Amino acid sequence: MKILYTNFHRRNGGGHVTYIVNLLRALGSSQELSVATPGSSRLYRYARQVAGVRVIDMAYSSRLQRMAPEVGRLHRLLAAGRYDVVHVNASADHRHVMLACLGLRPRPRIVWTKHNDHPVNSLGHWLRARLATDGVIAVSRYVADMLADSPYRRVPVRIIRHGVDTDYFAPLDPAERLAWRQRLFGHDATDLFALGSSGGTDEDKGWLDLVAAVARLPDRLRGRVRVVVAGDAPNASQVRRVREFGLGAQVVFPGLVDDVRPILGACDAGFVLSYREALSYGCRETLSLGLPTLVSDAGGLPENIERGVDGWVVAARDVAGIAKVLARAMEDAGGVARMALHARDKSVAEFNLEHFARRTLDVYREALSGAARSGMR
Repeated sequence: MKILYTNFHRRNGGGHVTYIVNLLRALGSSQELSVATPGSSRLYRYARQVAGVRVIDMAYSSRLQRMAPEVGRLHRLLAAGRYDVVHVNASADHRHVMLACLGLRPRPRIVWTKHNDHPVNSLGHWLRARLATDGVIAVSRYVADMLADSPYRRVPVRIIRHGVDTDYFAPLDPAERLAWRQRLFGHDATDLFALGSSGGTDEDKGWLDLVAAVARLPDRLRGRVRVVVAGDAPNASQVRRVREFGLGAQVVFPGLVDDVRPILGACDAGFVLSYREALSYGCRETLSLGLPTLVSDAGGLPENIERGVDGWVVAARDVAGIAKVLARAMEDAGGVARMALHARDKSVAEFNLEHFARRTLDVYREALSGAARSGMR
């Protein structure tokens, strides 16, 4: 099967990049894969490292004067490549693919993954649902419920939650873990309780709520906590707020790193306290690393967690609720250790990358078989 993946992000791309790269690695040995993404993007760089994958520098601008030549170039790529499936991952590349398919006979089947919780009832979505969507992948039940009340309700929708390479995201061995704890927190790191996230420093990621919760802890607990926030560096206002909480020395910002495993693996628990989230790769990665994970109840986040077994769920923005969970966890080291084992076991059983790739391939086959709508032929 010839498959083209598209993504519009010009730089980081977050979970979109992780999603596509996982599929490239899982399907590259059995399918003919290409990626069309901006040459400045992290996806372009990562995809070029996957053996056998063709990578094309492609932009997806919204300005009309740039859009026309971009669509023309994409049309020529699709015509020459004769792809069976184009897998689009956001509105911008979906729009370009829709326009580029005009006049193609036959045209490739188009599968769209909805990665976020943004509204889906605009005119643009109506056009793409009617003219250029043969199958939809929802990354959570929460997202699927959104699609059920949208123009995509007449298109087959399949729920396929993120797969994680659980061999790659495996717990660190004790010596490596200790070395990284000392590197991040100093040599006296044995009695600390560290919480880590790779979600970055955007305000809506809720990491400052965790900082505020730590500040509420009693003295005997507060000084033991460390918070690790990997991703883009905080701005000056955020740094000032951390200092105002008196926690400037206890919050660590490793930056945007290619390999988050040692940084997260040095922690005792993960956290994703977003105000909105479709599912979260970051959560699944911390669970796979054997970290019980604290999440908010936003969007599809709670679908990752079995409450009290492999993690905790609190209301979004509930600083007091976060503080209560932290205090209980810090006073029950044995319970946290048991939760860590459950987190790892569940990840291996349920987040299997092969299962994720196989189910995605089934969606492609369903679209090709004609089970999906014919769309624009």
